[in-house]
Amino acid sequence: MKPLLLTFAIASWVLPVVSAQSVDEISVVHVQKNVYMLASRAGNVAVQVGDDGVLLVDTGTAPMAQKLFAAIRTLSNKPIHTIINTHLHADHTGGNLALVKLGAGGPQPPRVMGHENTYNRMVAAAVEANANTPAAALPMNAYFTPTRDFFLNGEAIVLHHVPAAHTDGDTLVHFRGSDVVATGDVFNPDIYPVIDIANGGTVSGTIAALNHVLEITVPAKYQEGGTYVVPGHGRICDEAEVVEYRDMVTIIRDRVADLAKKGLTLEQVKAAKPSRDYDGDYGAMSGAWTTEMFVEAVYRTINATK
Repeated sequence: MKPLLLTFAIASWVLPVVSAQSVDEISVVHVQKNVYMLASRAGNVAVQVGDDGVLLVDTGTAPMAQKLFAAIRTLSNKPIHTIINTHLHADHTGGNLALVKLGAGGPQPPRVMGHENTYNRMVAAAVEANANTPAAALPMNAYFTPTRDFFLNGEAIVLHHVPAAHTDGDTLVHFRGSDVVATGDVFNPDIYPVIDIANGGTVSGTIAALNHVLEITVPAKYQEGGTYVVPGHGRICDEAEVVEYRDMVTIIRDRVADLAKKGLTLEQVKAAKPSRDYDGDYGAMSGAWTTEMFVEAVYRTINATK
């Protein structure tokens, strides 16, 4: 059985330094070199610290912003330099505005980055909700190319757009010097992939995104260690765990595709339980994302590509 760190199971062999401190409901975990993970029930925030300032990958929910900032201050007293939004969902972007205000203090206000699809989706959601969203809450510093790179706190940072995965605006963040990848919700090791069809997500894009993570990661000894992966939710992982997850999604995708090819309806596919041998590890009968919802998303995105 793996030891528990709050609600996140983190294997002792995963962390190069198994050390953590808590700020209320947030655990501060050193991942590797310049990068830390702030873990809470709401999700994970990756933090890079150094002389240039603080970089955040995602900002959690709005109600957690003050506690998140207190946790950041246990790592650095520098202003927040950059915020990167991996996608549009509020559990990853809800703290943008508060952290921009709390983290100001440098020669320039914190910049908020993300793929242009994420920016466009967030603006569209604000318009639909008739909300007057301040520019500081949006990834105004958007990129539209397959990658974008810059240098901060002594290392190169590369943003990789992975299209049509969890959403159509997902960004992987690779800290090249620290050898850490933050994935957002493209990879969550304890649940089936959440495929947000309404915002451009697909199962095949999710598999492609996981393969992209595997192109970046390099294992150390016995396929453990090496490049560490900070998921949107859950424990810190390495390449072997991403391989296992990718294989699971691929197998279920292929099973559903085979059933659909035989002419089975969605309800018949659900009844066939194509994920049954994985449900004990990743499935859920209730909650925000159930096994049936995952199977339905796989079925619908497969049929949409025909």
